[in-house]
Amino acid sequence: MDHKLALVPPPSDTMECPLCLGKGELTRAEVLDRLGVKDMARVAQLSAEEAFRLLLQKQEHAVQNDWARFESELVKRTADIGLRHQDELHSLTARTKELESAARVAEQQRTHEIQHLNRQVEDSLRELATLQERNNELKSELCKVARIGKREEMDFAEEARGWPGICVGGKLPKTGDFIISFRDPSGAPLEPRMLLDNKDKASVVESDLDKLVRDAKERSLPVAVLVTREETQLRQIDREDRWGCKDGIWILRTTR
Repeated sequence: MDHKLALVPPPSDTMECPLCLGKGELTRAEVLDRLGVKDMARVAQLSAEEAFRLLLQKQEHAVQNDWARFESELVKRTADIGLRHQDELHSLTARTKELESAARVAEQQRTHEIQHLNRQVEDSLRELATLQERNNELKSELCKVARIGKREEMDFAEEARGWPGICVGGKLPKTGDFIISFRDPSGAPLEPRMLLDNKDKASVVESDLDKLVRDAKERSLPVAVLVTREETQLRQIDREDRWGCKDGIWILRTTR
């Protein structure tokens, strides 16, 4: 019904005055007011217009309120999302700094280890060079000792062959020792045969006796003799115990 009223064109504000037979013009509202009649169509139109205006105003207010709530909620949600991402960003930034710090520490440690290894390699190379030089010196000394020892052994063999009643065999291979024995009046060697090791060094050591015992066992000789050039080359224990048994081999410690 309101829709139909809205489609009807509004009545003219002026009309012919029936009181004056068309003389002069009065507004419709004035004529109806003089007659004591209200313009119901006009009132209805105005009421409808006012109703539409109020309805539109209400709807505009509602839309504005909805948009205001929407914008407020949007701002709130945006702020929450920004805050959450900001926290995540702070966390990621802190984690990134931790990883960068750990990477720097690892790099420094790796550099330190490389430098340490380089120093160790340099020290090892210097030590190797020193050892090689020392080894060459020892080889030279050993060659000298070997020549001196060989000469000493040959001198001793020539001297021992002049001892009465003693038979000296040839020099044994590898060990450089001799096998000696007593001989009968005809010059034939008698048992037991004895293994003899001649030493010309500052002092004999226990390993010299161990080697002498081992060589005697390998040749099944029950007696071994350790001979030095000077009395002082024997240890105190050797001078006090010239004759004794060790590991089943009898050992005589004496001098030339």
